[in-house]
Amino acid sequence: GNREAVVAFKNMYEAAKKEGLGLVINSSYRSYQDQENICNTFKDLYGEGYVTKYVALPGFSEHQTGLAFDVGSIDNNYGNTAGGKWLANNCYKYGFIIRYPKGKQNITGYQYEPWHIRYLGNPLATEVHNSGLCLEEYLGI
Repeated sequence: GNREAVVAFKNMYEAAKKEGLGLVINSSYRSYQDQENICNTFKDLYGEGYVTKYVALPGFSEHQTGLAFDVGSIDNNYGNTAGGKWLANNCYKYGFIIRYPKGKQNITGYQYEPWHIRYLGNPLATEVHNSGLCLEEYLGI
């Protein structure tokens, strides 16, 4: 992954650890081939429609930037856990945002993903967080 993002994640991890929370990275950098394999696996399991709706196509995953991390459990309920709540309330301090917030699916094109954070650095992450907007709205794209 991106060195600056990795250092920021490590700092955030240490802060969470002091509060007794373990932020586990489930996924960070993925190559085009990795993403293609994921798409094919889900296509085999659930069909093309599922892939179109829930999985980024190769070349379009934020994980290829090295700036995105999946933290905790890949589960919609993660946002209700102690770790998920801490992440939502604190990740901006370390330069991250919850990339696909609740209620923004029609704008981001992705369902709510409380586990998926994206490194923007600061002050941008703090500005986006404080605005209450998703990244697309904030950037006007």
